[in-house]
Amino acid sequence: MQKAILLTAGLLDTPDAKTAHGLIRESERFEIVGVVDGKHAGKDAGEVLDGIFRNIPIFAGVEDAMSAAPAYCIVGVATTGGKFPGFMLKMVETAVQNKLSVINGLHDYLSEHKDIVDLAAENGVELHDIRKPKSFRDLHFWTGEILQLKTPVVAVMGTDCALGKRTATRLLVKACWEAGLQAQMIYTGQTGWLQGGQYGFIFDSTLNDFVSGELEHAILTCARETNPDIIFIEGQSALRNPSGPCGAEFLLSGMAKQVILVHSPTREYFDMEPHFGKIPTVESEIELIRLYGSQVIGLALNTENCDEETYRSFQKKYETELGIPVLLPIQEGCEGIVPVMKAMVP
Repeated sequence: MQKAILLTAGLLDTPDAKTAHGLIRESERFEIVGVVDGKHAGKDAGEVLDGIFRNIPIFAGVEDAMSAAPAYCIVGVATTGGKFPGFMLKMVETAVQNKLSVINGLHDYLSEHKDIVDLAAENGVELHDIRKPKSFRDLHFWTGEILQLKTPVVAVMGTDCALGKRTATRLLVKACWEAGLQAQMIYTGQTGWLQGGQYGFIFDSTLNDFVSGELEHAILTCARETNPDIIFIEGQSALRNPSGPCGAEFLLSGMAKQVILVHSPTREYFDMEPHFGKIPTVESEIELIRLYGSQVIGLALNTENCDEETYRSFQKKYETELGIPVLLPIQEGCEGIVPVMKAMVP
């Protein structure tokens, strides 16, 4: 694994830094040796994220972070609309001047910033825009072959964006492996690839006509090459988030007949923006998924803005009302859903 630093530039403790959050927790592709975030300089990134010390120092600037001997600088934010914050472009320039190759997961491609392209050439480093669409010749159209797949497919979907769907998916895979089930994950976002995902595609940089086909291709390739007991799909956005509705593809094209739903009991509005509208109830989301022909088999709670007493109360409430396992992925892991997973495997 190559050593890398993350750029979060004061956003580390916000949902915009979810790419950095995932890489701080774990990565099989990069060794994260530091975070550049002036707001939290001098602290440990893990402690800022969730109170767990991970020996990942936070530096005030890129120059300070060079003491960790990185080879790469990863843009650790996923801003609304994927636009580069202007002040962060200056930090990218500094990284390039310090001979770091830059990995960018935003829609705002570094390869289209001529000054940075020229600077990279001068310093002999590379710019990787991992959210660039695939070439047409590399895309797959949906074939229907997935209709013959016998492996159970479970979609991890949410009632909103930035709830921890990817983290929950990785923890579900881990819980299954620890219980003797061979589980695999289909990543659908740039962070999933950065963390080392082997099967998947970047959903929101894929031409719409080929989303279903790329999903099918990833699932079938995973099934053919690993022969897993179960396949999890990392969800994106939410079925009814008006800023980017997503999820029907997983249920219809990906043949996910089971769903684990991620929900924040304290979040009232989509994207935390009142003008986007209120998030519908969990009960109505479960019913909507049922109408698509799939079943919600578990609920995973995002405990933002909750103390322990509050999130335990929500857990008990939903378990009583819904009659399905209610998970606390960060606090307890996902072992509570394993008996349901085992019952699904022939």
